[in-house]
Amino acid sequence: MVTHTVRRVGPPLRLTRRGRVVVIVLLALLASGASAVLFTTASRASGDPATPLPTITVRPGDTLWDVAASVSSERDGWAKVDEIRRLNHLTSGDLQPGQILLVPRA
Repeated sequence: MVTHTVRRVGPPLRLTRRGRVVVIVLLALLASGASAVLFTTASRASGDPATPLPTITVRPGDTLWDVAASVSSERDGWAKVDEIRRLNHLTSGDLQPGQILLVPRA
C-alpha cells in the first residue's frame, strides 16, 4: 500500500494597500540610490584624466630637504619631505645622484 502526503496550498500572497505603498516607496528609494551612485561615478569618470606628477632628478649632494625646498616655498618643509618620501616609497633619506623622484605639485 502506497501512502501519499497531501500538502495544503494556502491562498496566494496578497498585499494590502499599505503593503503596496511600502513596496513602491522602497523600490523608488532603491532606484534613486542606484541612479545617484551611477551619476556620481559617471561625473568622476568624465573629468580630465589625471596628469602625471612632476619629477626631479637628484644631483650630487642633494638631500630630501633640498628637493622639498626646490619644489615649494612653504614654511613647513617637513610636510613636503614626508610627502616626497610617501610618493616615492622611500624608507630612508638616502638619495643617489641621477635618481628620479616624483614631487608634489606646488
